[in-house]
Amino acid sequence: MKLKGSVLRFLISDALSLLGNSIAGVVLPLVLLARTGDALAAGSLAIICAVPQFICGLVGGAALDKLNRRRVCMASDLVSAVSVALLPIVDEIWGLSFGWFVVLGLLGAVGDVPGMTARDALLPEVCERDGANLQQFVGANQSLKAMVNIIGPAAAALLMGFMGDVDALWVTGACSCAAALVTASLPREVGVVAVSAVESTEVAASHEGAIKRIARASRSVLVDGLHALFGTDALLRASTLLSFGISMVMGSWQGIVLPAHFTAMGAPELVGYVVSSMGAGLLCGSLLYTAFSPRMPRRTWFVISLSGMALGMVVMGTLPSVPVLMLAAGIVGLFAGPASALLGFFAYDRVPESRRGAAMGALNALFLVVAPAGAFFGSVLVSLMDIGSACLVMTGVWIAVTLCALVARALRVLDAPAPAE
Repeated sequence: MKLKGSVLRFLISDALSLLGNSIAGVVLPLVLLARTGDALAAGSLAIICAVPQFICGLVGGAALDKLNRRRVCMASDLVSAVSVALLPIVDEIWGLSFGWFVVLGLLGAVGDVPGMTARDALLPEVCERDGANLQQFVGANQSLKAMVNIIGPAAAALLMGFMGDVDALWVTGACSCAAALVTASLPREVGVVAVSAVESTEVAASHEGAIKRIARASRSVLVDGLHALFGTDALLRASTLLSFGISMVMGSWQGIVLPAHFTAMGAPELVGYVVSSMGAGLLCGSLLYTAFSPRMPRRTWFVISLSGMALGMVVMGTLPSVPVLMLAAGIVGLFAGPASALLGFFAYDRVPESRRGAAMGALNALFLVVAPAGAFFGSVLVSLMDIGSACLVMTGVWIAVTLCALVARALRVLDAPAPAE
């Protein structure tokens, strides 16, 4: 697929933003474990931040159907940069406590959630502007993200060795700032939402207070977004629920189980290398899907991907030696590449453009509740039983999710065209 100007800059900006988040995703749980010594603290922090993140997702989704999406991306990355840069500053002056993690985590949510939704809403527009094939572009974007997921965790491990744990977050802030600058270079008309004359008159004549407007926007994205995701299309509904199940288990693994396991071993930096192995597999799987996705039915991709991921997770669930664990993580990533691209394609392809901001806002908001719920579940398991037993429980959950997805009626016919708007 030929990459033109807007598509290329979108991919670079997305990659920089993801690189910062990827480094932070490895460093933050380890910093929290080091400062509190409690695996349950990480899960509790995720739950505490989940509700504000959900609200930000709803409000941001509604705003994206009215505001310039490019500017929202830029503002989001800048706020995110500030939130992570404050962590080493606070640690140096006062010392980080659980309370500080909560405060700065909430600030980060204000930046991250609308920005995630804005990028999702921009992707099809940028693709259409440069005449790129949407399905292949989603695969290419997934491949780039996979590459970042190799570099980011490994970079986090190296940075922690050279700079110390919390100081590695300075690099995260720099990546977010760079992402904002690249987004600013996109053409000004990208991200502009057309507003009808009637809507313009209504906005000008409106005398509602800001709180009422925010409440109405939240209700709009909740109702419209949930209806777009779950109310009209059985395939979209089933694929979204499957994505939630995968997110819950993977969130527990990366955010709770692996940090606790390697911290207990006295080698926390190994988390980054295992996650990088999964990213390497994800890159290979995404590249294969990008190159060959039109040559094989989607159902075939789907069955192979879920079966391979289940195999890798069974091996990971036994917590084998580090080399075997890295190999199993790579297998999970290899088969997760096509699955992630395929599930992402349904979200873009089957939601009407006029409701895309609301749908992506609701989707991202729900992910930011589902993923913390999975992390909290994992932290409770680790607190109540040994890590090995907790891994076996989560492996069983993964197998159950896989079997449900493979037999679900809505996920048997994946090549049907999207319903007309």
